[in-house]
Amino acid sequence: MNISLPALLSQLLLGLVNGSFYAILSLGLAVIFGLLNVINFAHGALFMLGAVLTWMAMNYLGVNYWVMLLAAPVLIGLFGILIERLLLRWIYKLDHLYGLLLTLGLTLLIEGVFRSVYGVSGLPYDTPELLTGATDLGFMMLPNYRAWVVVASLVVCFATWYVIEKTPLGALLRAGTENPRLVEAFGINVPLMITLTYGFGVALAAFAGVLAAPVYQVSPLMGQNLIIVVFAVVVIGGMGSIMGSILTGLGLGVIEGLTKVFYPEASSTVVFVIMVIVLLIRPAGLFGKEK
Repeated sequence: MNISLPALLSQLLLGLVNGSFYAILSLGLAVIFGLLNVINFAHGALFMLGAVLTWMAMNYLGVNYWVMLLAAPVLIGLFGILIERLLLRWIYKLDHLYGLLLTLGLTLLIEGVFRSVYGVSGLPYDTPELLTGATDLGFMMLPNYRAWVVVASLVVCFATWYVIEKTPLGALLRAGTENPRLVEAFGINVPLMITLTYGFGVALAAFAGVLAAPVYQVSPLMGQNLIIVVFAVVVIGGMGSIMGSILTGLGLGVIEGLTKVFYPEASSTVVFVIMVIVLLIRPAGLFGKEK
């Protein structure tokens, strides 16, 4: 098989872009599961909400991409806080299955509402003028917007990891989920902390949705297929592992891109094949803790 260097590098870039979305979405899932113990199946719908809200703001209000990059995560994060306070807080002590079923139902409700309004065909969203075009690297043309997606995702992912793993605030979050009564004895409002954590995890999904709007066609169903792959990424990396989600998401995106070059027929299943192999060898995931 003769493959030119530019073609190989372009597929690697595409894989890295997809991996960036996998990383930031799986990070949000890992934060929510690791700190709240909830399997948030609504993550894909909230990712979609970030993209659709960005499209609506541009078309109805004339709000540009850069404003929505900040506004959409805040607005969807507030919506997530509402979900946590009204719905999720009642099921924390129940089996994980209840959280999965509740958030699955919420996903169907959100997608159904937007599908009835906009249908299932994709809605175009233009690349921001500042990031249009491509940079000539000599051996390939690097699309500026795709490079921005990778850089922005990496910055947000590793900043989140640093806050949770290396700061006093992160230590409080972890302690609040493991021993809430002890943390409350120090005057910390643990329920509020948990609520804000869910809102932050949801905001990460919305941020990914804004980044995705110019890359994918904005559609009420855009989160459906992606979230299945993202759940596989979380399982492979280890449920609740922050760094595992980031590294696994990026790595699997690259592997998926290479598979499209050398064996395209397997590109849609390679992630799930890897998941099966990892579960057979290490059920807790590559970076998960064995119980």
